[in-house]
Amino acid sequence: MKGIDIIKKINYKAVLVWVLAVVITIVAAVYQKKTGPTYPKEITTEFNGQKYKLAFLRSHGGVDNAQIDLRIADKNVGAIVYYKNYPESIKDDWMKNDFERLSDKNGNFLRAELPHQQPAGKLMYYIVLKTDTDQQTLFKQNPIVIRFKGDVPMFVLIPHIIFIFFAMMFANVAGLLAAFKMPKYKLFTIITLVGIFIGGLILGPIVQKYAFNEFWAGVPFGWDLTDNKLLIAFIFWLLAYAGNRKSEKAYLTIIAAIVTLIVFSIPHSMFGSELNRETGNVTQGFINFIKPLFY
Repeated sequence: MKGIDIIKKINYKAVLVWVLAVVITIVAAVYQKKTGPTYPKEITTEFNGQKYKLAFLRSHGGVDNAQIDLRIADKNVGAIVYYKNYPESIKDDWMKNDFERLSDKNGNFLRAELPHQQPAGKLMYYIVLKTDTDQQTLFKQNPIVIRFKGDVPMFVLIPHIIFIFFAMMFANVAGLLAAFKMPKYKLFTIITLVGIFIGGLILGPIVQKYAFNEFWAGVPFGWDLTDNKLLIAFIFWLLAYAGNRKSEKAYLTIIAAIVTLIVFSIPHSMFGSELNRETGNVTQGFINFIKPLFY
């Protein structure tokens, strides 16, 4: 009888809310990772009779050169990386580095380096695979863009990621609770507001400072999309909190949840910080992440 009583006490609507919130959050996070212009570009290509799954860096942190590794074990295959500044200038010529063949516990592979750039500096590059009798060019028409950044300490980066991820999940919880007219949506409206404030507006600028030497590149100082979308989400949750303090305005929480889902689904760093090489200032840039889907 106790088991039956426990089952009867389960709030299935609440369970549904949490399951949907987790699923939506994970799907949005995966979508952002797959479409974001700073995550490695992965392709499968065939060369010299074999198929290879290759990954190409689009972001690099630290003060050392960026290492491009190609997991190609065939010792008959070599490679060259061609690179230049991004955005390109008519003064820029393509420079090149030959890949060196190395080995580790996973076997033979090819490695080349791209020279270190100032924080928010970008390079564009493409790859040529070659043998004595054949060659294949990857991404020459739509070169890969890699952005350099400073090292962000884990004690700052990890809390930032955790707060942002859970703020996104609690935003979905709050929106679904409001949609189902469950009173706890007010509590999760507050939790989401606090999460976005700490993760986005406190830890976010600290991360930005370490990475690009700028605390804030959004409105009113610039158009950095990452900063601006956090600001938009915070404003909508602030309005939802204010509107629900002394009355029932669940629609404000639903709107805030929808807006948050939209802005967090926008590819990360699509309009990210970019170094102006002429002035030395960090400004807002644009990485075309649509064309490079094909090569």
